[in-house]
Amino acid sequence: MGGTIPPAPASTSTDETSKGKAEEQPEEPVKSPEPESEESDLEIDNEGVIEPDNDDPQEMGDENVEVTEEMMDQANEKKMEAINALSEGELQKAVDLFTDAIKLNPCLAILYAKRARLLGHWEEAAHDLALACKLDYDEDASAMLKEVQPRAQKIAEHRRKYERKREEKEIKERMERVKKAREEHERAQREEEARRQAGGAQFGGFPGGFPGGFPGAMPGGMPGMAGMPGLNEILSDPEVLAAMQDPEVMAAFQDVAQNPANMSKYQNNPKVMSLISKLSAKFGSKP
Repeated sequence: MGGTIPPAPASTSTDETSKGKAEEQPEEPVKSPEPESEESDLEIDNEGVIEPDNDDPQEMGDENVEVTEEMMDQANEKKMEAINALSEGELQKAVDLFTDAIKLNPCLAILYAKRARLLGHWEEAAHDLALACKLDYDEDASAMLKEVQPRAQKIAEHRRKYERKREEKEIKERMERVKKAREEHERAQREEEARRQAGGAQFGGFPGGFPGGFPGAMPGGMPGMAGMPGLNEILSDPEVLAAMQDPEVMAAFQDVAQNPANMSKYQNNPKVMSLISKLSAKFGSKP
């Protein structure tokens, strides 16, 4: 009719192709959710603490600097300004002022403690406040210590709990490894016992004869076995019993049993030839 058929929309083939690829791709195994860390259980009241940041660590001051009375006075002024800023809710300004005070008098522990408390470093704050009260008792430091210490103790207790959990997990994993190793050892022993029993069963004709021709003659027509002794006599020989437990000897014996001409392959194998010679002697013939 003169008309042309428009090509199929590209989106359809694209969708089919992507669908085919999606079908070809194996599904990823669903990962079991990992247990939540014990560290996430800790909840601390951080009221009055500034938000954490990624800035460089706070300045600590030069402990070797010689602090003059003027520097002490300036440090006290900075401390009072920081306390005023704190009372007005200006936490970052208070941190900066405590830092200025620390640089002026780096040997005054309470300055570090107050700043640490603002930063949420409860353990450091408790340590510094306790040291400050020990060196030079101060009511403000004592009051702050009572506020900080419970939080620091809570953190320390949580850390001990986390360490116990970690140790218990390591002990459990170690016990699992020992259990798995023991099971592997027992499995290997069972397999070895099964192989040993299978090796003994290769004389599958007992009672009734060695495979392939006993009683009457060695397999394949080994010459002159008249007067074959009883099986009890053969099995009472400890050397024969020991040879029967040797996989190498039994494999060779089976080979010769199936084709006596293969005996030439074992002429230089003393264990194989010893068994054949002993059996031949019992049957009144030589190999």
